[in-house]
Amino acid sequence: MTTNISLEICPIARSLSVLGDAWSMLILRDAHAGFTRFDQFRKNLGIAPTMLTRRLSVLVDEGLLEKRQYSEHPPREEYVLTQAGQDFLPVLFVIGAWGRKYKPYEHPEEMVTFLDAENGTEIKPIVIDQVTGAEIGTRPIRQRGE
Repeated sequence: MTTNISLEICPIARSLSVLGDAWSMLILRDAHAGFTRFDQFRKNLGIAPTMLTRRLSVLVDEGLLEKRQYSEHPPREEYVLTQAGQDFLPVLFVIGAWGRKYKPYEHPEEMVTFLDAENGTEIKPIVIDQVTGAEIGTRPIRQRGE
């Protein structure tokens, strides 16, 4: 194992080098909810401006968000999800489902629930192996390449 996990051969380690902190995940959650502007992220997350600037910069550099100018006078930019950022949504939902099960809130009725916008039903994600059709976590695994 290297001291820099971004250089690891394991894709989980490489991904965590970019997305392994809570702020990055929460910024992506908010981007999926339609937030695009610095002040929207800062207000919703209660994050220090310097930390938000750093995390947004990493997410842009790593290709999860794209910075776009939306005003010339004064110059203003927004942050829009790229395809890689959009592809991260299922990961967020699986993390949320794990948290709902293992990190319950004191008042469950107040806990954020994600709903399908078309039919209003609660989204309850599962992860399926594309080859076998089996739910991930129901069959033994092994690793190749280490």
